[in-house]
Amino acid sequence: MGRPPKDKTIVKELREDNINESFESVMKILVEYLEYHGHRKTPERFSILREIYSINGHFDIEALYNRMKNNKYRVSRATLYNTVDLLVDAQLIIRHQFGNHGAQFEKSIKFKHHDHFINLANGEMIEFYDPRIEEIKTSLEANYNVKVSHYSLTFYGSPNDHS
Repeated sequence: MGRPPKDKTIVKELREDNINESFESVMKILVEYLEYHGHRKTPERFSILREIYSINGHFDIEALYNRMKNNKYRVSRATLYNTVDLLVDAQLIIRHQFGNHGAQFEKSIKFKHHDHFINLANGEMIEFYDPRIEEIKTSLEANYNVKVSHYSLTFYGSPNDHS
């Protein structure tokens, strides 16, 4: 029996059906995604997902590895990289590339949409929400008869010098 085609529609449908936003919903999305794509359901994948969804904010793979190691999980970096890629593809986490720094990730379910400002002087990241950005998205959809599925907005800058 062949593997089903790679189709993100199932994830979208599952996300819309699981508005509950509990961790059980997140787990169900992963199980359905793994089954649909013919991937194995391993304890490591579920442990990694559980650990990620216990993190508030952004993380990188090395921080996740150290966190899991400190919490007595036995998981290799290779497994982390592979599972994180799978979770990005399943739309359960989001990958950000802020400037020349390594990839940062954050959970995509159970979080309020926000955008980012990166301080080029010290690398500090500020998360913010501005309803005008949502108005622009709505206007774009109406004016061009399109549906925006997702977007990412990151500003880069430095503090004003008031000397």
